[in-house]
Amino acid sequence: MKKVAIITGASEGIGRACALALHPEYELALMARSEKVMVLAEELGALGVQGSVTEKNDIKKLVNLTMGKFGRIDAVVNNTGHPASGPLLEISEEEWHHGLNLVLLNVAKIAALVTPIMKRQGSGAFVNISTFAATEPSAEFPVSSVLRAGLANYAKLYADEFAVNNIRMNNVLPGYINSFKAADEIVNKIPLKRQGQIEEVAQTVKFLLSDAAAYITGQNIKVDGGLTRSVI
Repeated sequence: MKKVAIITGASEGIGRACALALHPEYELALMARSEKVMVLAEELGALGVQGSVTEKNDIKKLVNLTMGKFGRIDAVVNNTGHPASGPLLEISEEEWHHGLNLVLLNVAKIAALVTPIMKRQGSGAFVNISTFAATEPSAEFPVSSVLRAGLANYAKLYADEFAVNNIRMNNVLPGYINSFKAADEIVNKIPLKRQGQIEEVAQTVKFLLSDAAAYITGQNIKVDGGLTRSVI
C-alpha cells in the first residue's frame, strides 16, 4: 500500500517540485490557489483541490477529500510563499495578520486536523517549508523572518509532544532558490556560488518524510548552499 502525502502550494516552485519528487511512490493530494494545481494533479493522477491555506474551510476540505479518496494520511508538506515585504514600520497590521495565517497558523490548523489521523495509524511526518531568514533575519523578508522563527518553535513543541506517537515534524529552510532570480551580489555571498535548485529542496523534503529520517524530528534543516553563518 502506498503512503499518502498532502502538499500545499503545489502548483509551482518548491511545492510542485515536491509533488514530482514524491510521485509515484506516494498517493498525492495537492492544493494551491492557482488552477494550475488541477492540471498537475491530473498529470500525476493525484487529488487536486483549489483553495488557500489561509482559509480554515479549504484546509478542512483538503483533509476530508484526502481521507475520502485514500483513507489515510502519512505525510504533510506545508509550503507557502513569502508574505509582505518592505520597510519594517510600513508593514500594515493587515499584512502582519495575513503573514501569520500564511506561514504559521496554516501549519497549526492542518496539524490539528491530521494529527489524530496519524495517531490512529501509528505514524506520520510533517515537513514545513520555511526560510533561512528564520535563523538569520533578513530585511528583505521581514514578516517571513519574524513569523517563521515562530514556526521553528512550534515545530519543536510539536515534536516534543507527538514523538511518542511516532509522528515527526521538521522544517526545511531554503536559501536563495532558482524559483526566482537573485542578484549577482547575493549569489556571490553564497559559498557554493550558485542558487539552489527547487529539486534539491524537494529531495531534502522527500528524505525527511522517509523512514530513513525516522530519528529526525523538531529540526530546522538548512538548504542554503552554506549562506547562513549560525551554527545552530
